[in-house]
Amino acid sequence: MRLRKYEKNPVLSPNEANAWESYVTTNPGAYYDEEAKEVKLLYRAAGTDAEHIIRFGLAVSKNGYDFTRVSDEPVFGPSADGFDAGCVEDPRIVKFGDYYYVTYATRFFPPGQYWRGQKKAYHYPPCPPEFPWIIRQNETSTGLAITQDFHKWHRVGRMTNPRLDDRDVILFPETVDGQFVRLHRPMSWVGPQYGTEFPAIWISFSDDLLHWEESRLLAKAREGWERKIGGNEPPTRTEAGWLTLYHGVGADRYYRLGAMLLDLERPWRVTHRSKDFILEPEFDYETKGCYGGGGVVFPCGKVVIDGTLFVYYGAADKYVGVATCRLNDLLEYLMSCPAN
Repeated sequence: MRLRKYEKNPVLSPNEANAWESYVTTNPGAYYDEEAKEVKLLYRAAGTDAEHIIRFGLAVSKNGYDFTRVSDEPVFGPSADGFDAGCVEDPRIVKFGDYYYVTYATRFFPPGQYWRGQKKAYHYPPCPPEFPWIIRQNETSTGLAITQDFHKWHRVGRMTNPRLDDRDVILFPETVDGQFVRLHRPMSWVGPQYGTEFPAIWISFSDDLLHWEESRLLAKAREGWERKIGGNEPPTRTEAGWLTLYHGVGADRYYRLGAMLLDLERPWRVTHRSKDFILEPEFDYETKGCYGGGGVVFPCGKVVIDGTLFVYYGAADKYVGVATCRLNDLLEYLMSCPAN
């Protein structure tokens, strides 16, 4: 089973007319507005500045393939002096009531042009030893922002432990048994005490979106194309279970995608998991960009339109591509796959 890539990919590319998105447009969150019959794509963008300040742009499409930017300005960016002053990255979108809830990765300081080996200048700025660990190391936290229109925002705050590099934080689009559900990937939770040799996907629950209960290990890497793994986009409710995609990074440093089904009522249980990857980097726009390893396909959002699954993915940390399949075809394939 493989997703089918759109022959006119990439669907979003850097725009030299706008300095803030002149070098990078990638890793998009996605939401399908049923009423407007419109796909909203919130994408990560950056220019050629040495600090590599990362912001979000917004584009929309009526057919899921052809996108129009809504503004020449970013719709969301780093705060002036808060926990997310360095960058905002990799948005994931869910909606509760009239509000969109966006989780995003962030750092206190800008990342710098990491693909050129400039980490010393920005990734590890000099800080007094009394500064909190996450600031001294400029590690990744995850923030939460809420909006009704993607223009006016409530910047809610950090939703991960400040003693952890914790990213790939994804909210379920519905509560389960009255609680919010979150997937996440703490980078340091490895070793015998955690039951995994490499970073893995964990699941936890909350009553208020900021304070989370003790996490459970959901899924860890298997042999082959997976070494470390992480979640990618908000799960989709189906009759077969919660459908979610995940990425695996192998020894060749390529990012590939797998899929799994989680039990609807007990989402900490993986019921089915793809035997092999369903998407991998192949073309220049997926292998030649800002990522210094192999190639990258990395979605932060997917939507279903008239039974077709649209997966919007970042390519090579620089572009946006889309790949599709019939939703039922993917579910049929997954139902033939065991959980492990």
